[in-house]
Order: sequence, then structure tokens, then C-alpha cells
Amino acid sequence: MIKGMAAGAGVAIGNTFLPRVSFGARAAKSAPKRVIFFLQNQGFDPATCIPAGMVNSGSLAKAKLPEPIQALEPYKERLHIINGLHGLHTSPSHSAFFGALGGYRGSDGVPPSGSTIDYELSKVLPETLLPHLCIGMDSMENMTSKPTVANLSASGAGQPIFMHSNPNHLYQMLFGGISRGEIRQQHEARSGMLDRIEQLAAAKGGALRGAEKQRYGQYVQGFNDINGLRERLGKVSGHLQKFAPEVDARYTKPEFETDWHDVLLDLGIAALKSGITSVLTIGSGRGEIFGAWKGLGVEQQGHNLGHMKQPDNPIWIKIRQYNSRMLVRLIEELESVPEGGGSMMDNTLIVYSSNNADAQHTSGKTWPVMLLGDCNGAFKTGRFTQLDGSRPINALYTSILRASGVQCDRFNMSEKLAKKFDSGSGPLKEVLA
Repeated sequence: MIKGMAAGAGVAIGNTFLPRVSFGARAAKSAPKRVIFFLQNQGFDPATCIPAGMVNSGSLAKAKLPEPIQALEPYKERLHIINGLHGLHTSPSHSAFFGALGGYRGSDGVPPSGSTIDYELSKVLPETLLPHLCIGMDSMENMTSKPTVANLSASGAGQPIFMHSNPNHLYQMLFGGISRGEIRQQHEARSGMLDRIEQLAAAKGGALRGAEKQRYGQYVQGFNDINGLRERLGKVSGHLQKFAPEVDARYTKPEFETDWHDVLLDLGIAALKSGITSVLTIGSGRGEIFGAWKGLGVEQQGHNLGHMKQPDNPIWIKIRQYNSRMLVRLIEELESVPEGGGSMMDNTLIVYSSNNADAQHTSGKTWPVMLLGDCNGAFKTGRFTQLDGSRPINALYTSILRASGVQCDRFNMSEKLAKKFDSGSGPLKEVLA
């Protein structure tokens, strides 16, 4: 019961909700202050993002973006399309799961073998109340029956971080303390229950011994983290009031799953703008082979979508256009908030890719990525870069860590593994300015 409750509350067992409370902390100039990862399942075919006729690296200034990502045309100067990274070592067929952001071998039902890049960044970016927030978008059936699921992010080996898929639960966690009416009543009832469970668990766990006591202690700590987060959010309720999204019928009476997708994005944006978090991970399809977009007029869903070729496919054009509109929404919302001498977007990096490399059934030979934002000149933008396929996605993650002030030459890749899968070391010179 303890394990299920902790998971249901969205806790990553292993102290995900760290007591980091220096609201408004600032990173060094020309370094990201926040990073957003957006992973679409079923693969990201490079033909859906590379402008027609572009074979070699070059400027995007005179290029016309393909129809699936056309919504990003006004933001080409902030865009960097990268093709030619690989993830052969992650075994990404159907999904690399934790390996997509971890840069290691992943598979269905296999626990993470180490931390993922989003979690590692949450430790070095400006401190926030909730260092890392993960949201997962799926079919209504899956989001309702499994409001949390862990497939993409991890704080360490065997320590998954749960994605939130029910916006009602996530709203209660983030803004329940400043809400009114039924939401406030549910928040208070849930809070009282969690407090009581933590007390009972702490008292009853003392009789256990050895490994059982250690595992039980992790679950007890999970409830302690939840309750501690709730208390810290309560202390900044006046600040949070300015950013809480309006609750409407899309939360309680969604017509389509895309209604929940949209409000989950709203909550992610609110968490960023309010300073609750500095790292947001969005899993469209939640890192698996499922997912549905009936609200876009797409009747096909789940596994079958991955067996369709994406280029010039009207179904995948709709899905990719929907993603692009979400990326535009993120940019516009962050641009609307002043920060330093510019806006929040000036200090933000958005990483768009897939947990499936280029296709559902793939070897991971090519793994397209789009970056949005230059973080005050730290990243090259307005470009298409074609790599030779000899460097892994780990090299991109090393580049982001370097830009964030972490001195490392490799991310989650041993020298032995690098001899087989990486032709170089250190960051990608094509990415960093």
C-alpha cells in the first residue's frame, strides 16, 4: 500500500523532492537557467524536420521549414536542427525508455541503470522548490487508469521518476493550497491522509530488519518528501497565486485526451513561470508505444501509429504540427516574462526529440534532435547541422551539461563503451557557441 500510494503521488523513490528553497536563484551568464525536454514517442523521422534540399550543414535563414514543423517558421533564428547523432547502444526499438535521456541500454520493464540528463541538470541549474517536473500525455484510458507512470526519467540506478498524467492530481499538488471549493477540500483531505500515513509508516517500520527496513524507509521518505513539498509551496502561496491556471471543464469533463494534454502543458508552463521548477520533461506517449490524438481528428492510436511512415503522412503531420504549436506556446509564454535584461526564454533551452530515435522499429542509427533557444549566446541557433553518425546522444547531453557549468567529457558512457560507440569526447563543437 505504501509503495502504491507513494507512486500515485508522483514521488520518485530516492528523495526526488529535495529541500531546495532558494527562490529566484540565478545561474551564470550564458548558461541555461531552465531546460525543457519534449519527447514524442514512435520516433522522429528526420524528413519531417529537415528543410527540402538541405543535405549539408548550413544556415536556416533562407530555408523553408517542412509542413510538420511549419509553426516554428517565425522562430527559425532560435532553432537548431541536428541530424546524425546515434543511440545504437540504447537498443531503442519500440522505445529506449530510460535510455533515451540516460544514454544507456533501455527496454520495456527494465529499471534505469543510472540517472538521466534531466535529473542531472536539476541538480546544477538554479535551485527551485521542485527541481524536476515530469508530465506524460497519453490516451484518456491510460491517463485515467494510470495517472502516474515511470518510463523516461530517473534519479539514479533503480530510482525512476514518475510522470504526472492526471492534471487534476497535478493541480492539487502544485496549487491545491491556494485553491478554493472542491479542489481545496480534496487537497486538505489528501494532505491529512498523507500526514497520517507518514506517521503510521514511520512507527510501524521500526520492527523491520536489514534490506526490508531500508526499502520500507525509502517509501516512508517518499511521503516525507511529499509533505515537505506541500509545506514549502504553502509558504509561497502569495507568489503562486499569480501563476495558477484557471480550472475549467477540460480538467473534469474532457471531450478528448488532447484537452488533458493542453492543460498538462498549462501546468508545466505555470510551474516554470512561477519558479517552482527549472527542469520540465514532457513525454508525449509517456515513453511507450501508446498515445492518442482523437482531438486532432486522428482515429488511429497506439502501436499502429508507429507502423506508418511519417513523411507526407497526414496523420503524422497533424501530430507533429500539434507538437510544434506546443513548442510555440512554450516560447511565447516564456517570452512574456521579463528576466534580467531580456525574458525567461532568453535563458531557456528546449530539447525536442523522441524516445524512439527516428522510428518505432529502429536500430538507433540516427537520432534527430531540435534545439530551441540560445541561452544568451551559449548555443548556436538558426542552423541545420548534419553529423556523420559517429557520436552518440550522450555527446549532446555532455554539451548541455558543459553549458550549465559542469566540467565533464562524457555523460553516462564508460571509456570501454566509448571506444565502440563514440568517435570523440567532450561536447559537440557544432552545438556550443
